Amino acid sequence: MVYAENVLICIAVPLAISLLFTKRSTSRFIASFLVGMIVCLLSAYISGYFTLSSGYSAEDTSIFLSPIVEELMKFLPVLFVYFVFESNPQEIQPNAIGIGAGFATFENCCFILSSGAQNLAYVLVRGSAVGVMHLVTMVALAMGLRLIKNYHLFSLAGLLGVLSLSMTFHGLYNLLVSEPGIPTYIGYALPMVCAVVLYLIYHEINQQDEEEKENKNFVKTGE
Repeated sequence: MVYAENVLICIAVPLAISLLFTKRSTSRFIASFLVGMIVCLLSAYISGYFTLSSGYSAEDTSIFLSPIVEELMKFLPVLFVYFVFESNPQEIQPNAIGIGAGFATFENCCFILSSGAQNLAYVLVRGSAVGVMHLVTMVALAMGLRLIKNYHLFSLAGLLGVLSLSMTFHGLYNLLVSEPGIPTYIGYALPMVCAVVLYLIYHEINQQDEEEKENKNFVKTGE
């Protein structure tokens, strides 16, 4: 039996102490990483409760319930940062990445401790597929917030649309890997492919933002 709370304490305490000796940008990422691990633990509690109350099997829970619970739980801290600290969508990106990385790291640690790390193939799948999937959903979510803000669509409908996208991707991944054979391999490859695509999009968006800033500075200088 793995006591997830004890694992969380072992990882979280050194990270929490490191906040005292880091600068603001680094502290934000570490704090988000810690939040991601806590969110992972809370999501496990909630999913477990729904599994017992609904009578779903473990496979049905991973396909129908876990994506909704986990993505919503990861989304709430991002919204908290945005509305409480009035951050713009560009500044939210590190927070979203930290939450996704913390969630994936803690989940992988618990699964490896329960199943063992002797099987290299299993470890690679946990790291490069499941772990990257949690990171990809948060990167896509932050980029979605950035887009709806730029296009003046920042409303309840826009927020639900971005959240639904991350839930759908998560559910699709779980559905694919639950089917043996070719669907499983497609599911394993999907997060890495999406990570590459998101990187290219992210790079393009940042380049456009830099060009807009340069144009604005040029206009101000001309005036």
